[in-house]
Amino acid sequence: MRTIRVGVVEDDTSACQQVIDYLNRYQREQNVEFAVSVFSDGEEIVEHYKPVYDILLLDIEMKRMDGMEAARRIRQVDDDVVIVFITAAPQYAISGYKVRALSYLLKPVPWFAFSQEMKRCIGMVRRRSEDSLLVDAGAQKLRLSLNDVVYIESMRHTIIIHTLNEKLSISSTLKELEEQLSGQGFYRSNSCYLVNMRHVTGVDGQDCVMSSGERLRISRPRKKSFLIALADYFAGTATPDER
Repeated sequence: MRTIRVGVVEDDTSACQQVIDYLNRYQREQNVEFAVSVFSDGEEIVEHYKPVYDILLLDIEMKRMDGMEAARRIRQVDDDVVIVFITAAPQYAISGYKVRALSYLLKPVPWFAFSQEMKRCIGMVRRRSEDSLLVDAGAQKLRLSLNDVVYIESMRHTIIIHTLNEKLSISSTLKELEEQLSGQGFYRSNSCYLVNMRHVTGVDGQDCVMSSGERLRISRPRKKSFLIALADYFAGTATPDER
C-alpha cells in the first residue's frame, strides 16, 4: 500500500499534538505509512488547496475559518478526499452530511475510537485508489477517475492522457503507467497507446474504435493478445445473467 496523505487541521496545539501522536502510533501498530501535513486553521488549508490528500481530519471550531466552511470549499475542488470532523461540539457534526463527511470524532478523542475511524478511512482510501489515478500535470497534482480516462498516448517523450473532457500532459512513461494500471483494464495496443478497455466499442481491422469515436492502431504482433485481453475484460465485467 502506498503512503497515505493525511491533512490535520486543528488550531489547538495540544489537540493537534494528540492527533499526530495517534497517527504515529497507528503507523507503528498497523504497519501503514502516513505523510502528514498540519494546518492551524481552515483558512490555511483552503488558501492553496490541491486535491492531493487521502484523508482530512478537521476541527470544526476554529477562529478564522471553521472546519465546516473549509470542507465546503474543499469539496468544490476535491470530491474524493475522506473527511472526518473532530469536534467538542457534537451539534455541529450533523451538518457534515452536506460536505459528505465520513463521520466525526468527539473531543477528547479516545485512542480506540480514533483507531477504528482510521481503519474505516483507510479502507475507503484503498477502495478509491483502485479506481483512480493520481498524476502530476505541471504544477498540479490531479486525481483522475479511471472511468473518465479513454486512453493514454506517448508522443515525443510526452505522455498525454485523453479523458472524456480534456487532454492532460504529464511527466511519466507509458511503461510506468502500464505497470501502475496493471489489473485495472488497460492494455497496450501498440508502442504509443495504452487503451482503457471499458471505452473500446469495437475492433475494425487493425484499429480499435473508442467511445470517443477515435480509432487507435493495434500493432500486428499485439492484435491476438489484445483481442484476448478485450474478451477477458468483458467476460470479467459481465453479470452472471449476461454470461
